[in-house]
Amino acid sequence: MAKDLRKQEALDYHSKGRPGKIEVVPTKEAKTQRDLSLAYSPGVAEPCLEIAANPEDVYKYTAKGNLVGVISNGTAVLGLGNIGPEAGKPVMEGKGVLFKIFADIDVFDIEINETDPEKFVQIVQALEPTFGGINLEDIKAPECFYIEQELKKRCKIPIMHDDQHGTAIISAAALLNALIIQKKKIEKVRFVVSGAGAAAMACIQLYESLGAKHSNFMVFDRKGILYKGRPDVEALKMKFCVDEKYADYDLAKAMKDADVFIGLSTGNVVSAEMVKSMAKNPIVFAMANPDSEINYDVAVAARKDIIMATGRSDFPNQVNNVLGFPYIFRGALDVRATAINEAMKLAAVKALAELAKAPVPDMVNLAYNEKTIIFGPQYIIPKPLDPRLLSTVAPAVARAAMESGVAKYPIIDWEAYIETLNSRLGLDNQLSRVIGSKARNDPKRVVFADAENIKILKVAQLVMEENVAYPILLGKEEKIRRLAEENGIDLEGMPIMNPKDDKHEDLRKLYGDQFLKKAPQGC
Repeated sequence: MAKDLRKQEALDYHSKGRPGKIEVVPTKEAKTQRDLSLAYSPGVAEPCLEIAANPEDVYKYTAKGNLVGVISNGTAVLGLGNIGPEAGKPVMEGKGVLFKIFADIDVFDIEINETDPEKFVQIVQALEPTFGGINLEDIKAPECFYIEQELKKRCKIPIMHDDQHGTAIISAAALLNALIIQKKKIEKVRFVVSGAGAAAMACIQLYESLGAKHSNFMVFDRKGILYKGRPDVEALKMKFCVDEKYADYDLAKAMKDADVFIGLSTGNVVSAEMVKSMAKNPIVFAMANPDSEINYDVAVAARKDIIMATGRSDFPNQVNNVLGFPYIFRGALDVRATAINEAMKLAAVKALAELAKAPVPDMVNLAYNEKTIIFGPQYIIPKPLDPRLLSTVAPAVARAAMESGVAKYPIIDWEAYIETLNSRLGLDNQLSRVIGSKARNDPKRVVFADAENIKILKVAQLVMEENVAYPILLGKEEKIRRLAEENGIDLEGMPIMNPKDDKHEDLRKLYGDQFLKKAPQGC
């Protein structure tokens, strides 16, 4: 029943009112005939002519500079696999929502019905005049590698396949901090990696950029360890193969005395015994969703000296891509970068790692229902609702773009830039997300008086759907149920009480007396 309810809630969320999750909103007045003449014909000819004379003016007169294309062919959606471009569209719309609420970046989601890598590249390349940057999403390996590489060669705007680099950037920041706490050096630790897809390969390559030794990795795909001479290893995985003498290693054997486990595969492939066999002060990043390679509680019970991260929000140290892509693109767009390069990714890694070491604002403590969040084994990466992310990661990325020579519009006044970033989303936006998160973490019972009013019922339903409180409805049950049925409101989980029922007389007297005792004198 609960599963069916969640399914229906998700379907209702996406279908009620205006279908989907996004819309286009004009940024200029369009009410009068003069407005319309300026917005379209004949006034629109003037910026067109300016851009024709100087193509860079497209950033001055259009939304290109703040517009990212979230582009997919639906061949590797979330954990759903190759479900096609139409079925992947809700995910791409969702990605657009995250771009907007976390970094004030506008998005057009584009789902392309093409699986041929070269044709896909040609289509996306042809869209370059529209966008300031392109976020490739949910494209299966190995095609995703070719597509991203070719688009980077052919386009002069930032391109990033977030499925690869997002996880790599966030987990790399977490890894740097975990190594500090565990007193280990990245060039000396031995890694075991479960999973050999796009994200795993990107993680390994980024860790190596930070100093990890190539020879210290053992990588497993669903068929076993990658080793030289294994006949079924794809060409792209060959560089991750170990010597043939390790051909008989399984995951359990590889994890003995390993320092770090990186999981980007499937749930429940690691046992408590495997974790117990790891080296002193182990680091385990079990990032499969929805089920981790090993359950958090099982892993921390097996080793008291462990630092653990997952892809889940209900445990500490969530490796969440939303910590990266909005701010990376924000920084790239703001300097009109022609690419997202290695220097910019490393800058994001280091900015995230440093932010986790800084004192946490009360607003973040409030959002996560904590008294004091401090740097340590259970806090090695920032929380997604930390309002400092935008003004920390975006400037680091922008600066790296400038220093690496890919910025066409360098920032001169950094204080003014950071002030602009802080004003983009506004304090009210940040507070509303924080308050909503806190309410969902600890929902209270809330009495809705006059529940015979349809407006009150709708609010109660919204509160229930948002999981911010448990509504209790006051009024005549028969009337409330009739109103709910007529308006398609689900009352399940909302108790109804009629204060005028004789059976509540004792309660009325009790509550009345208590209220009078608490009321200020003279009321």
